[in-house]
Amino acid sequence: MTEPSLFTGTFTEIAPVIAMLLISAGIFFILIGSIGILRLPDFFSRSHAVSKSDTLGIMCVIAGLMIVEGSSLNSLKLLLVILFVFLANPIGTHALARAAIAKGIRPVLGGSPWNETDEHKTHQSKTTRSNR
Repeated sequence: MTEPSLFTGTFTEIAPVIAMLLISAGIFFILIGSIGILRLPDFFSRSHAVSKSDTLGIMCVIAGLMIVEGSSLNSLKLLLVILFVFLANPIGTHALARAAIAKGIRPVLGGSPWNETDEHKTHQSKTTRSNR
């Protein structure tokens, strides 16, 4: 009797389910990041939400594709793509945030800008300018 390998026996029966769960979780995280782009007030909050959720979402989707592909050279290539995304996405987001700071873009501080009155916004912008 031969020893069962990783991709034989019961794993081949549950592999599509695991792959589907990983891909669905990845799509969920990407969707949450997209909602973050629409709902958050400034560039820094938006880039934070997108970088975290998209990195995790893309990694989940690619991990699901690795399970679907099985033990092959394509799985190794997908693993390299995961490694690249894991390194490149946070580095790129950090570079964008530093460029925004260098350009003079400032984060929204002190709560949500949607609940403030126009008078409070004007006062806040005057105090922000005087603090520079």
